[in-house]
Amino acid sequence: MKNRIIVTGGAGFLGSHLCERLLGEGHEVICVDNFFTGQKRNIVHLMDNPYFEVLRHDICFPLYLEADEIYNLACPASPIHYQRHPTQTTKVNVNGSTNMLGLAKRIGAKILQASTSEVYGDPTVHPQKEDYWGNVNPIGPRSCYDEGKRCAETLFMDYRKQHQLGIKIVRIFNTYGPHMHPHDGRVVSNFIMQALRNKSISIYGNGSQTRSFCYCDDLIDGLVRMMRTPDDIIGPTNLGNPNEFTIKQLAEQVIELIGSKSRIDYLPLPQDDPKQRCPDITKARTELGWQPTVELKEGLIKTIAYFDGLLTENPNL
Repeated sequence: MKNRIIVTGGAGFLGSHLCERLLGEGHEVICVDNFFTGQKRNIVHLMDNPYFEVLRHDICFPLYLEADEIYNLACPASPIHYQRHPTQTTKVNVNGSTNMLGLAKRIGAKILQASTSEVYGDPTVHPQKEDYWGNVNPIGPRSCYDEGKRCAETLFMDYRKQHQLGIKIVRIFNTYGPHMHPHDGRVVSNFIMQALRNKSISIYGNGSQTRSFCYCDDLIDGLVRMMRTPDDIIGPTNLGNPNEFTIKQLAEQVIELIGSKSRIDYLPLPQDDPKQRCPDITKARTELGWQPTVELKEGLIKTIAYFDGLLTENPNL
């Protein structure tokens, strides 16, 4: 069945992969993006597809379209971007979510919210399960994103309770792969860009803090599976890779795979930076039949090749 599907943030890292996946399945896709952090190069290869449409629009303002499904991915998702523009980040999570929920209510569309593991803050429970309420600083440097996403989840749940809207909520843990912005400040892109240039790799803290890294193709498969679940499955549902690595282990593997001459520099740990981040994906396994299949080494090789290609095109990137 061919659906008309709106993807907000469709020119972003994950949004562009989602657009590609949905088009590959034969759907009609409307990519909505204001290109605040999204990039045209992520979707230029899709432009010739007659079932793909791009609309430059900021969802902080109302949107009037017809669709069967909405994936709401619009939001700056890297610390360097959302800390530089905190008010815009809060607005897109609150005003933007309200507008997209209003649209879904008007046209009777199912809507999925791409939430985040950041709703858990600096967790005191490990690994993180969906019933954990989190440990979030509401006025810290990351709060525009953390609390913005928490409020968006509240709005989604309230629209379901008050208007019986068909909603889905997923909490995305660290994800990486091609189409990441080379200067988004995320640990994978930082390490790869520094190692490709044989520059020192910057680790904040002593490198013992842990993260789990999910390859983008696995994550997109989880989003699509979640949207297709029965109406009584609404989430929140964790999507991420439960295999845990220290930041130092990640840096060492990137250096090895590239054959880089980079050394590691240790810098002070930023305020409110989580010490541990790893999902419990029992719910996703049970309800979606989903779990990651791409190992870190395999995913890093593909991601390194992407960034190497960017640097070949533009050495001054």
